[in-house]
Amino acid sequence: MSACAPTHAADPTRPPRAPEPHSPPPAPPRRFRIAGADVSASIAVFLIALPLSLGIALATDAPLQAGLVAAAVGGLVAGRFGGSPLQVSGPAAGLTVVTAELIHRYGWRTTCAITVLAGIAQLGLGCLRVARSALAVSPAVVHGMLAGIGVTIAVAQLHIVLGGTPQSSVPANVLALPAQLAGLHPAAVSVSVLTLVLLLAWPRIPGRAGRALRQVPAALVAVGGATAAASLTGLRLPMVDLPSWSSHALAGLPEGPVLGLVAAVLAVTLVCSVQSLLGAVAVDKLVAGRPPGLHAHVGRSDLDRELLGQGAANVVSGALGGLPVAGVAVRTSANVHAGAVSRNSTMLHGVFVVAAALLMVPALELIPLASLAALVMAVGIQMVSLHHIRTVTRHREVLVYAVTTLGVVAFGVLEGVALGVAVAVAVALNRLARTRITHEEREGVHYVGVRGQLTFLAVPRLSRALHLVPRGSAVVVELDGSFMDHAAYESLQDWQNTHVAQGGKVEIAGRRLGTRIAEPTDGSHCRCRPWTPWRNHHCEPSAGPQPASAGGPSDDRERTGGTTGSSRRSGHQLARGISAFQRNTAPLVRGELARLAREGQRPSQLFLTCADSRLVTSMITSSGPGDLFVVRNVGNLVPPPGEESGDDSVAAAIEYAVDVLEVRSITVCGHSGCGAMQALLNSEPGGAQTPLKRWLRYGLPSLKRMATADRPWPRLAGRAPADAVEQLCLTNVVQQLDHLRAHDCVSRALAAGALELHGMYFHVGEARAYLLTGADDGEGVGTAQLFDHVDEPEDLPSPA
Repeated sequence: MSACAPTHAADPTRPPRAPEPHSPPPAPPRRFRIAGADVSASIAVFLIALPLSLGIALATDAPLQAGLVAAAVGGLVAGRFGGSPLQVSGPAAGLTVVTAELIHRYGWRTTCAITVLAGIAQLGLGCLRVARSALAVSPAVVHGMLAGIGVTIAVAQLHIVLGGTPQSSVPANVLALPAQLAGLHPAAVSVSVLTLVLLLAWPRIPGRAGRALRQVPAALVAVGGATAAASLTGLRLPMVDLPSWSSHALAGLPEGPVLGLVAAVLAVTLVCSVQSLLGAVAVDKLVAGRPPGLHAHVGRSDLDRELLGQGAANVVSGALGGLPVAGVAVRTSANVHAGAVSRNSTMLHGVFVVAAALLMVPALELIPLASLAALVMAVGIQMVSLHHIRTVTRHREVLVYAVTTLGVVAFGVLEGVALGVAVAVAVALNRLARTRITHEEREGVHYVGVRGQLTFLAVPRLSRALHLVPRGSAVVVELDGSFMDHAAYESLQDWQNTHVAQGGKVEIAGRRLGTRIAEPTDGSHCRCRPWTPWRNHHCEPSAGPQPASAGGPSDDRERTGGTTGSSRRSGHQLARGISAFQRNTAPLVRGELARLAREGQRPSQLFLTCADSRLVTSMITSSGPGDLFVVRNVGNLVPPPGEESGDDSVAAAIEYAVDVLEVRSITVCGHSGCGAMQALLNSEPGGAQTPLKRWLRYGLPSLKRMATADRPWPRLAGRAPADAVEQLCLTNVVQQLDHLRAHDCVSRALAAGALELHGMYFHVGEARAYLLTGADDGEGVGTAQLFDHVDEPEDLPSPA
């Protein structure tokens, strides 16, 4: 693993210095400073990491110091060398089952050696730059693995909560549960119940006082409260036992069968790597959701470097006698939400763990083991996420999820993941091979429908269906799929040529129109190219032998108002579009729209934009039905409250969206080449008050704002606006946000923290969206930055 020396940008205000004849003078030393936000975030993470690290060590039956070693190494080593600055690493609940099985089978010293070897394997994978490939694992397998681990943890820790000792496997724990319930230990149960009550109730304390109290981590309050109660009441319970560090066991040479050790290293490498990489990707999403000022200096995660950092941490942790290390969702979320701005918070939390391990041993030995077991059991239960179950059900991958979960519970992590991957591959092959072919006759026309992927596996059934079509008849072949291989193509083409030669008519319809299978001789076939201009998106019957090309003569006639084809397009385009929707799109969205019809609309955003036809809101926001509550008007204007305009439609939409729909954000979106802003610039004072002039008066404050000399102009991605129209478009977005804040419903929601306002600018020619960020000048004018969208896993992994 190589480290690069930091580079410093030269000061452009200073003249270049002449080169020295000998060695250059040493650079001035950089002052090391830690931001206050990093200090406070590190304290919050430390207070969560301390009890969880001890609890996970207890759950794995490892020495309790091993949890503290892993937490310290994860903070210092992975925090320093990892590629995700804000991800916090340490002992993770997702590794509990794997580690416990290794300790039971090989002993503690060999388990430490396996951790070292797994770290070396991670370093090798990081050097090969295959981190992105690890994200190719099906999310259903990952979530199922975490759920299976969570079930295993919860069932095992339940025995300690009840005052007993867990067995070696989930079936054994379940079989021993009746006897454990018959022999309850009241003291252990009472401490465990108190821990769970505090853990669940603390984040739900209402009111302003509750908001302040919730700054203290619930895990610390739960364990601290249970410890205090046990000490004050004098309960006799097994407590944390931290032997002297001088007797702490370090890694030894691995002992055991070679194949078993290789499988163990593979299991630790797999779980550590996948969990850490998914967590790193999710951190970027969490950081992007913070206010702009808090993520301006936090870089995107480098996954290959993160794998190197995790590998180095596992090598060090295993060598020092610590648990395996991985990115931990609970601590990472706390770090991000606490406002950390650099990797210093992660490293500082590691320093605090080292200090606690050396100076707080007497206090830590007062913690009841039952309290730690209750904490870890709650974490295990949270790993079975209902959100994940709903997601895999919606994507029809619940079988993969269930098989992976049951496999992990019954056989172990590596075996369960292997089963899940096998089922995922089988499901994918089944979807590829399962093609539904139908044949029916309606009003003398034979319809052959193909739903699914048309491969060589479906050719025999397709041939049987086409054989049922009588000679000389009219046939419509509807292809509803995204893939057709060469065998299916040739089979369909040969049949079509034969049928047309025998006097029949064939129309190929559906989603495969972009790939021309064969050209009929009568010109009635829809002749689209694989990609057509958006304005020519609807298929046109071809009157001649040559299809109209983009920008060709027929396009020119349509644009200039020529009679050839233009009246036919204007007269039938709407009907054709509706027909295409009913045939191609409606079957795909009918289920989702039916759900929205039953449940009602629940949009999370109000999107206020211009009525310009080039702005397709669903396209530039990648949204679908039910996602956006859209208001469109000329110039994306927001009339200020109190204006007597005779038109309250915009204000009514804002009030309905905020008070009734309870949207979480409002976006005002301007765009390049806005005709309304051009008209506003060219407008002359006075004259006849047309409806357009009366409406554009709500844009006059934007015009005045742009003309004010003491206000800095908004900038587009660091550059000056191209012209006055673009400058007014940007200024208008800022001004309309001010109008929004003046509305009572908006100001109330902003004060309550229930609403966010966003400015957006869409450059039509570049097909780029820009977000308006906050300004450092206090004038409310921001700099529009390029909106950077990354396709990532949809959520943070379950708490671990």
